[in-house]
Amino acid sequence: MSQSKTVEITISHSKIEDTAYWQMKAAGAAGYSPGEIRDFKILKRSIDARKRPPVYRLRVALDTGGGFEPEPVFSDAFKDVHRAEEVLIVGAGPAGYFAALELLELGLKPVIFERGKDVQKRRRDLRAIQQFSEVNPDSNYCFGEGGAGTYSDGKLYTRSHKRGNIYKALKLLVEHGAPEDILIDAHPHIGSNRLPRVVANIRQTILHHGGEVHFNSRVEELLIRNGRLEGVRLQDGREHLAKALILATGHSAPDIYFMLHRLGLKLEAKPFAIGLRVEHPQKLIDQIQYGCKERPSTLPAASYRLACQVEERGVFSFCMCPGGLLVPSATAPGEIVLNGMSMSRRDSPFANAGIVTAVDERDFQAFAKRGVFSGLSFRQSIEQGLFQYGDGSQKAPAQKLKDFIRGKLSTDLLPTSYIPGIYPAPLHELLPPALRRRLQQGLKNFARKMPKFITEEAQVMAPESRTSAPLRIPRDPKTLMHPQLPGLFPAGEGAGYAGGIISAAMDGQRAARALGEWRKRGKW
Repeated sequence: MSQSKTVEITISHSKIEDTAYWQMKAAGAAGYSPGEIRDFKILKRSIDARKRPPVYRLRVALDTGGGFEPEPVFSDAFKDVHRAEEVLIVGAGPAGYFAALELLELGLKPVIFERGKDVQKRRRDLRAIQQFSEVNPDSNYCFGEGGAGTYSDGKLYTRSHKRGNIYKALKLLVEHGAPEDILIDAHPHIGSNRLPRVVANIRQTILHHGGEVHFNSRVEELLIRNGRLEGVRLQDGREHLAKALILATGHSAPDIYFMLHRLGLKLEAKPFAIGLRVEHPQKLIDQIQYGCKERPSTLPAASYRLACQVEERGVFSFCMCPGGLLVPSATAPGEIVLNGMSMSRRDSPFANAGIVTAVDERDFQAFAKRGVFSGLSFRQSIEQGLFQYGDGSQKAPAQKLKDFIRGKLSTDLLPTSYIPGIYPAPLHELLPPALRRRLQQGLKNFARKMPKFITEEAQVMAPESRTSAPLRIPRDPKTLMHPQLPGLFPAGEGAGYAGGIISAAMDGQRAARALGEWRKRGKW
């Protein structure tokens, strides 16, 4: 008689590649002899670095009968939509592309408009900003096929379990070329060298089933008649008509907010976070987290997650990139923005993370006359102010970590992964005083949790300012439509409902399903 059990086991990191060993241990934990096991699979894998030496924790499913059922293939449910009703999608990031896949399942034709270029052509513009400080406002680390996550890491961890089916989102990535490990790792990651191929494969799926993807197609205007959405107008004057639109433009497209405001559609200011990027030698982070002089090959580059409260605001690490690189993420000339990324092997000698503090209307008071755009104006003032302090390039203002905390200009700087280069700057004076105070105190608090975090071997660069959108596009909690415009479905990070690749992907799926329900009710 077939019987299956799920067990939790802990094994030394040195045994993680010894499959026979952990299978035997899992069988014993389940009360089976090794000979009784007919099939097994790992459901979850994580590292517990609190132990010395670190250990792996595995959740393992064991079967003594005919084996487990095959995993579902979600792409098998996609329909041919060449002649189906069209739904417009603005933005080809994770929210837009996963909304499109969901529409294929519903039998609706996605027509996607992306202001940037496809993943391959984007590379030229990334080189231009890295090597020559040339910012293409339509094609950069934030804009283009795949969105901001494509060339800035591909971390897939999310806590948004209530948003939708995380497994489905991850499995669709696997079906399009991502490694299967993302289905079991506690903190899954693809890497900026692998994710572009996955994104391109998703595009091919959309095209194969009858959808459309239009690059270099920036939406300039929503077409509205008698209070209902009618379509869009592109920057070249072309119009495309449809009864429904999923707006998934990401957190760095203020022109979309301005357009909605001009049309009289409600927007809401929301809190977000701003701060620095801190860079350490990866070897130092390994030593702090793993307690070993040299990291063994059976352990990945160590990461960290830190958080505390300072002056009733959160200060926390964001987008930690072990074995990573810093990249310039400005989306317009005259500003500087930093972000982090890692390749799949995470083998850079550097580790970096955003160290940011929550900001809200209390920080935006100097921009109160801008109304709903006060937070956006606050963010722009920092990005543009730091750019103007420099030499007009994408070189980043930098300071040794200890000097930033002491309020002292660094006379020399450390090597960095940031290709455009860095220069000494008094970040303790250039950042708004309240921000600076919270960041300084937060860093001191973090050093109590991670001894040696504050070291002569670390330095900070600024700004890390694109953690999330500074505005929210409201939507009805049941229909997910904008309350003033039937047919408009805001989704993803730019709408203020997600924060990362997977949460944005699931929100895109939710928007597509809500749109399908609206259509079923005969509302269009």
